[in-house]
Amino acid sequence: MKLYAPLLVAGALLSALHSFAGPSDYVYTPAVTYGEREIDFKMGSSDKKDTPNEAAASLGMGYGVTQWWFSEVYVKYKRELNENTKFDAIEWENKFQLTDPGKYPVDVGFLVEVERPMDHDEGWEVKWGPLFQTEFGKVQLNANLLFQRNYGAANANDLLFKYQWQAKYRWKPEFEFGVQAFSDMGTVDRWEPQDEQSHRIGPAVFGKLPFGGRRAIKYNAAWLIGTNKAAPDNTLRLQVEYEF
Repeated sequence: MKLYAPLLVAGALLSALHSFAGPSDYVYTPAVTYGEREIDFKMGSSDKKDTPNEAAASLGMGYGVTQWWFSEVYVKYKRELNENTKFDAIEWENKFQLTDPGKYPVDVGFLVEVERPMDHDEGWEVKWGPLFQTEFGKVQLNANLLFQRNYGAANANDLLFKYQWQAKYRWKPEFEFGVQAFSDMGTVDRWEPQDEQSHRIGPAVFGKLPFGGRRAIKYNAAWLIGTNKAAPDNTLRLQVEYEF
């Protein structure tokens, strides 16, 4: 297991802003492909009764730097409170593959994500945590434990805990289907009351359309339904990647 790189980084990042997952957030997977380049587009929108709709989008460029490290830089946009769409942040995402795929019952990875919001009073948002994946025949399961905090922010904030998971049936490479879920629990040492947490779950579709060599388009999309008072009533999210 290649533990040294993420442990060095994580040791410096012992923690995140009290906010819920954005509508364009996606489920991370631990696999890394060395030498792969990708252009990644994500978007999403959410609605809640008596609340203005929220929308977000990001465009990124990523590269498989080594056999165990994938790095990607995004520019992010958002629209909220009935305002016009505006530039929101720059994000640097790093994913580390800690085990060789299929060698153990569970594949393990590690995420370190640093975001610089346009509003510098928010400081630097850091998200990190372990990524897990396992398979049973044609069923693939993913579960991620994520921690988030803003450093150097104008106002003090706590370390937050989030988790996400998905299950999908790999019917054929071009079309797979399953379910995705995202949850925000509150601070690590004091979870929010149940009605103040945010839980969203719903059906999802996935697929990969090859064009020869490394070239392919991957997609996944989901309709997430809020299951408690604090969550958005509905969230629609989409991710499209061009790999080459």
